[in-house]
Amino acid sequence: MRMGTQSSLYQVLRPGKLFLGAALVLVFLILSSSQNANALPAFARKYGLRCSACHESWPMLNYFGQKFKDNGYQLMNDRDAPIWQNPGYWPVTFRILPIWHRVSTGKVSVDQGNGIARVTTSGFDISGLDFHTGGTLEKNFSFYVLPSSDNTASFHFETVMARLDNLFGSPWLNIKMGKFELDNLLSEKRVLTLTGNGGIYQLYHFGPVGDGNIFGQMGDNQLGAELMGHSWNDRTRYSAALFSSTDGNPGLPYGNAYTGFFTFSQAFDTGKLGVDRIGAYAMIGQAPTYYLTSGSAPIPGAGLGNKSFHREGFVGQFYFGQHFDLQVVTQHGWDNVWFGQGYGDLIGGAASNNNLPGTTLPAGAQAPTWNGVLFEPHYVYSPQLIFIGRYETIRMSRQSTAGNPSNLGNISTYTVGMRYNPFMTSRAGFAWHNEYNWLHQDGTGPLAGATGLNVNTSEVLTGFDFDF
Repeated sequence: MRMGTQSSLYQVLRPGKLFLGAALVLVFLILSSSQNANALPAFARKYGLRCSACHESWPMLNYFGQKFKDNGYQLMNDRDAPIWQNPGYWPVTFRILPIWHRVSTGKVSVDQGNGIARVTTSGFDISGLDFHTGGTLEKNFSFYVLPSSDNTASFHFETVMARLDNLFGSPWLNIKMGKFELDNLLSEKRVLTLTGNGGIYQLYHFGPVGDGNIFGQMGDNQLGAELMGHSWNDRTRYSAALFSSTDGNPGLPYGNAYTGFFTFSQAFDTGKLGVDRIGAYAMIGQAPTYYLTSGSAPIPGAGLGNKSFHREGFVGQFYFGQHFDLQVVTQHGWDNVWFGQGYGDLIGGAASNNNLPGTTLPAGAQAPTWNGVLFEPHYVYSPQLIFIGRYETIRMSRQSTAGNPSNLGNISTYTVGMRYNPFMTSRAGFAWHNEYNWLHQDGTGPLAGATGLNVNTSEVLTGFDFDF
């Protein structure tokens, strides 16, 4: 759930000291009064589970929660089928956040002064609204539907999928169709951070400066079908998805192109440390760079000139006892040279070029490539209290145009946060969320010069994250 743009920490010295002192006192009170948490809404109301059964910290899943999800939201007992449920049970949860945040964006082009300024805003706000509903239609027939809005109540369908579970009695064969999250180990839809830049994984959405390929965003839910399987204890997992190259947009607005996403992972019991997992993923696809036009306007669905792109990398989940874990994702990315020159999402407005027959590439054009890594540690004091950190860096290894600065578009970002759940029942959940994010990108500012081109943005946020 994305919430806002970039911002910066409060810099007035005396109020900052008072705020820090109050925060330390509050954290002490939290640590001294923590109590056992109960189950989450929706699924918890069905099975009567405690929240710590499925979640390392809400909404992030633990090993058991991932296994429950992989089984099609089933515990593989008689209570899975709706016929055994309480007739009053309705698996619906809504989630929304009132927040205060301070957003600071560096080097914005303005008409006043010298034409450049840092824009800082602060105040109270709200997030969008999510309606979650999911479960089983019958034994081994599961579903999930998520209508979601932005903070102006403009709705869309974030997730709509139905799944056939345990085909032929085997956990190795599960098929779903619809709009769904890609099956990578580090889920952006269960991310524990909420700021504009920290609330997404930059690695999942990165594109080189001037690139027209919006179709390789791993963090966006996609429209397609997925074959997924796992061993009985969920230690071994695989998935293979095929989806339309539309970046999840309905109505087939681009053309006839498809993308595949493939994952494999293996978990290992490391004794007292926990269950660690390593794996790999690959996204391989094509998307249009040329559109038929009518009256010079692109015709929806008439995309041609498909060109290739791919992203691949390794993932790891490493536990160091009951309280500390580290999640790692790497990525190598490659876009066809036509994407690198700005061809691709003509209809969406991200690209200004149309690869018409006879078009030639400019001198020095080449396929852009990049490498990135993400580290996300968590310290789980209890199921009620978690401390979060993240570091991401993405470095271009080849620019789309020879002669461009080698660091153009490079990103580094840091995020730290804390979530405290004073209670978590089978009816509702509540979290006090605090977070700070800082992002640096090379070469994207409006000023010339080695430092004038670099942009720093930041955000500090506090809010009440609740569901019912």
